[in-house]
Amino acid sequence: MNTIDKLHDLKGKKVLVRVDFNVPLKGSEVRDDNRVVQALPTIKKLLSEGARVVLMSHLGKIKWGKVDDAEIAKEKEKNNMEYVLPVLEKHLPGVKVTFSPETRGEKLTEHINALHDGEVLLVQNTRYEKGESKNDPELAKDWASNFDAFVMDAFGSAHRAHASTYGVPEVLKEEGKQVALGYLMEKEVQNLGACVKGDVHPYVAILGGFKVSDKIKVIDSLLRKCDKILIGGAMAYTFYKALGVGIGTSPCEDDQLDYARKCYASGKVLLPVDGVCADSIDNPTKITTVETDIEKHSPGIPEGLEGLDIGPRTVALYSDIIRKAKLIFWNGPVGVFEKEEFQKGTIEICKAITLNTDAFSVIGGGDSAAAAKEFGYADKFSHVSTGGGASLEMIENDGHLPGIDIIG
Repeated sequence: MNTIDKLHDLKGKKVLVRVDFNVPLKGSEVRDDNRVVQALPTIKKLLSEGARVVLMSHLGKIKWGKVDDAEIAKEKEKNNMEYVLPVLEKHLPGVKVTFSPETRGEKLTEHINALHDGEVLLVQNTRYEKGESKNDPELAKDWASNFDAFVMDAFGSAHRAHASTYGVPEVLKEEGKQVALGYLMEKEVQNLGACVKGDVHPYVAILGGFKVSDKIKVIDSLLRKCDKILIGGAMAYTFYKALGVGIGTSPCEDDQLDYARKCYASGKVLLPVDGVCADSIDNPTKITTVETDIEKHSPGIPEGLEGLDIGPRTVALYSDIIRKAKLIFWNGPVGVFEKEEFQKGTIEICKAITLNTDAFSVIGGGDSAAAAKEFGYADKFSHVSTGGGASLEMIENDGHLPGIDIIG
């Protein structure tokens, strides 16, 4: 694996670092700077070697081709990478940090060539370029022409073969130039690698979230590796309906019922045996705990109620299985944790995992990571991934992602 510590002769060299600065914004204010903080070890390592560091990242989405020019201009302003500049400057005291509003061509090259050793240039949002998400070869060549080396440190984008994550290192490798994974990427590959291999047992996965269809490939992969898969969240209701248990007004994917039955037949999938249900998410007037035990042929959730969290019996059942595990992978909260009335199940899953100090525990990014952070458990897990989609695809594809494979 080509990692940053294997790079050499970097003094005076122009190094492109693909970071993940896709930070949450409130207007022009960065609400959470964790992704900037996560990139600092790689940036500081390159600066210590005397490199001239150029940072590129996407921020939000630009709906190219779907809206008019005025709407695109609004989206660009909403997702302006310059909003991240003050945060980056704060975390790099004593380092000259500049910004390029241009994303390609002569003007960008001028900004890059103006750098001195040990300085940083932050480039405007890569998605300002229409060809970024299409891995446009001309765009990749234009960007690559400015650099002596490339470091991939954006795990949250490693599952996308875009110009900045795949096209540029591909060009530079062909030219015999150095490419490497940064420290964040290296940490992700090593820690998620345990869940990819799945050679430690008992191996337990907890899967929540909204849709079964979003997780078909990862479920298939985990069924081959795990001893147990504990299901929670809205995806449980598709399993319930497939197995004849009432779901009330809970969401369901009718086109996934056969798949749900097949998964359950494996004997590895466990479903909640009770759930906290209500007549409304936002303004509930009735909240009750309902039995949903398939083995007991429970009728399930009555009409007019929606399942919004796992219940106390399920917490006890899942906690006991988690307590005996040696390897744990968690992706997706088990309830609507954003609402106080429906967050207890997710809190209890956090607690159960972190109490098992003998297990290697991994959160696969996304809402699970947000929940663990909100409830004060994030630093008690062995690893919290910075990429929800990337972590799932890494497990689905047995460790392979475009942004990793191209580095070699």
